Amino acid sequence: MNTEQKARTVEVRESDLPLHCPTPETPLWRMHPRVFLDAARTGEVLCPYCGTKYVYKGPARAAH
Repeated sequence: MNTEQKARTVEVRESDLPLHCPTPETPLWRMHPRVFLDAARTGEVLCPYCGTKYVYKGPARAAH
């Protein structure tokens, strides 16, 4: 996996749902129309606009 692909893979937790791309952290120059994505159902999903890969990691773990 090259550096660009690593930068374009985002881990998603339950607290990030509902998931949409671009996210609030996306730089202005990478903006595109907002699209909602269902990473929780499939485990991972690609944004049809920018190709960012979102990987669902499940609910956040509770602290001990």
